[in-house]
Amino acid sequence: MRIALFGASGKVGAVLVPRLRDAGHDVTAVERGDEPELAGHDAAIDFTGPDAVRANAERALGAGLPTIVGTTGLGESDLAALDALARERSVPCLVVPNFALGAVLMMRFAAEAARALPRAEIVELHNERKVDAPSGTAKATAAAMGGDVAIHSVRLPGLVAHQEVLLAGDGELLTIRHDTLSREAFVPGVLRALDRLGDLPPGVTVGLDAVLD
Repeated sequence: MRIALFGASGKVGAVLVPRLRDAGHDVTAVERGDEPELAGHDAAIDFTGPDAVRANAERALGAGLPTIVGTTGLGESDLAALDALARERSVPCLVVPNFALGAVLMMRFAAEAARALPRAEIVELHNERKVDAPSGTAKATAAAMGGDVAIHSVRLPGLVAHQEVLLAGDGELLTIRHDTLSREAFVPGVLRALDRLGDLPPGVTVGLDAVLD
């Protein structure tokens, strides 16, 4: 596939570019301020920041490209706008809070555990440069658990992406934890998303679960 990658020199993009090329994809690197020619591309991927992601996704969808969004920070109004545009252009837009396969399993396990244990809180820890808080992963986890879950955000140097879900009942505590130790953890999920992107319906789909089952 020929892919336009927004944020190619960022922390995730720099890891992703060589792995996409190793997998046989042709990557066009797109950086802030670029005006890319998107004609002839098969898909777009965005790993930028909350201030840029919506405009990038709208540019890609407007050009008729199936689009994968790995940038968190999109609100409900942003998702609604992207959904309307993707439906208008008859292309899928996959928005994924976390591409690490272990993180997806952590969210599944937490949702299952929340049905049995009455109280829960989430602690998410990221590098101090992460702008949005709570993280998209934490918000998606809370939503899967029923929505009424307190989230605590930690921003410190040296961290990548970490999350604990603590569930408690009388006399017991269950902790479900996932640690992303390097951004290489996101690569298998992105490759899976690319492989399955064409199977998704037009409009916005949220979560990597949609392309794993």
